[in-house]
Amino acid sequence: MTTDPDWQNDDTLVLPGAAEAVRAAAAEAALAVAAAAAAGSPLDPSPTPVERVPAEEALPRLRALGFGEYAARALVTHFLDAERCGRPGHGLSRIAWLEQHPALDPEARPERVVAEEGFERWEGRGTLGYLVLEAIVRAQLADPPARARVIAASECFPTGMLGHYARRIAEAGLVCAITATSPARLASPDGLPGSAGGVPLAGTTPLAIAIPSGDGRPLVTDVSMAKANWGDVLTGAATPEDVIPFGGEQSHKAFALAVGLQMLVDALAGPPGGFGAVLIVARPEHDPVPALRQVARGTRLPGDTRLGEPWL
Repeated sequence: MTTDPDWQNDDTLVLPGAAEAVRAAAAEAALAVAAAAAAGSPLDPSPTPVERVPAEEALPRLRALGFGEYAARALVTHFLDAERCGRPGHGLSRIAWLEQHPALDPEARPERVVAEEGFERWEGRGTLGYLVLEAIVRAQLADPPARARVIAASECFPTGMLGHYARRIAEAGLVCAITATSPARLASPDGLPGSAGGVPLAGTTPLAIAIPSGDGRPLVTDVSMAKANWGDVLTGAATPEDVIPFGGEQSHKAFALAVGLQMLVDALAGPPGGFGAVLIVARPEHDPVPALRQVARGTRLPGDTRLGEPWL
C-alpha cells in the first residue's frame, strides 16, 4: 500500500487570478435548493440555500473548515476553473455547500492500495472526491503508464467538473477518460407498466474525455447524461424536475449511457451503492486533433473555450 503524505501540504499550486474568475463568472441566479438530495451519502446535504462565495473569500473559508494549504488551493483552483468554463454549479457555490456537511473530514487522506503498471486502486478514506482525484492526477503525472492504465477509486464523491482533471492529464501528453458516480437521480424515461419507472436508477454519471494535441490545445469533452445536473439545482439555474436524461424523445439513449457508466464504476470501484470514479490513462499512438481542427475550419470544438476567452 502506498500513500502520498505530503499532497495536502504542497504549496506549489498556483491559483488563477481571483478577479478574473469573478469577471468571467456567469450572472448569478437566485440561489436556492429546491429539493432534498437523494439519500445514501453523508456528503449530500439537506436542502439549504447556498451562496456563491466571493473569490477573495474562497481560500479563507476553506482554511476555516480545516483544510491544509495545498488542499484548499486545489479546491479553489477547481472551483475557479468551473466558473471560467461557465459551470457555476461546480464553482464557488460549492464552498458554502461544503460548509453544510457535518461529516466533512479535512484531515482525511486517500490511499493507493493497489499499484500495478496497468491498474491502480485508490480508496478515499473519507477524503473529498475532488481531492481523491487530485491525488490520482498527481500520481499519474509523476509516474505515467508505459502504455495504458486503469485507475479505480472508491469513496470518491463529490468529484465536480471532471474535465478539470482530464485536461491536466492531456496537457501532459496523455489520453484520459474519466467517469464518476453520484446519488441516483435518473429514472428510466420509458416508465413501462409493471416496471420501476420513476425510480432513480443511476446518477448523472458525467464522462470526460481529453485527447492531447501536438499544437498544445487538447480536445476536452465533459458531458453529464442529464438535462441539468444537481449543481444547476443548487444554484437555482434548474429545478429537480430538470435532472432527467437529456435528449427528449431520444432520452433513452442518455439513460442507457448513464446506467452503463454507473455499472462500469460499480463493477471496478464498488461496492454497489457507494460512489466512485474510474479513469483510463494512456499514451497516444497518433495525434489526430490538429487534423480535426483543420477539417473543422474554425468550428468551436469541445474544450476550446472558457468564459472570457476567445474561441480557438
